[in-house]
Amino acid sequence: MAKVKVATSWLDVCAGCHMSLLDVDEAIIDLANALEFTRSPITDIKEFPEVDVGIISGAIGNTEQEAEAKELREKCKILMVMGDCACFGGIPSMRNAFSKEEVLRRVYIESESTKGGKIPSSPEIPPLLEKALPVNAVVKVDCFVPGCPPRAEALKYALTELLSGRIPVLPGEMMRFD
Repeated sequence: MAKVKVATSWLDVCAGCHMSLLDVDEAIIDLANALEFTRSPITDIKEFPEVDVGIISGAIGNTEQEAEAKELREKCKILMVMGDCACFGGIPSMRNAFSKEEVLRRVYIESESTKGGKIPSSPEIPPLLEKALPVNAVVKVDCFVPGCPPRAEALKYALTELLSGRIPVLPGEMMRFD
């Protein structure tokens, strides 16, 4: 049987969600036998190939992340988002109470550790969006696995459901956070 092809991406986020993928313990062996990871944060593949499942962690905070989310959505049959940042905006969306200009000024000019700072400007730095957005504000999402980070059991459940040909809907007990 052919393996299910998966591409993952992390956007405006820490590495916690992708670390939770490794926390499925011995189930990772079964998943590794059934999944083929293509592009991910730990590979050097630059473009998304056509895949069965795309997985995004993180909010969308700049134009490059917005383009990456759109590209992965185009290249996958099913898009799953994992973690509170991807599902709801999470920590990155805390900046949404301020204008983009206020955020940049605070970070690069007014912070206590900055002396003589200036807001960087370069074509290599992707411009911030006005607000940090959950992924579903930009592209269609098929499956949500919340949590900060998501529980390994929830990720294992979601991936197992996908391997069985079903779009995962997490049971209520997996939606509780202790």
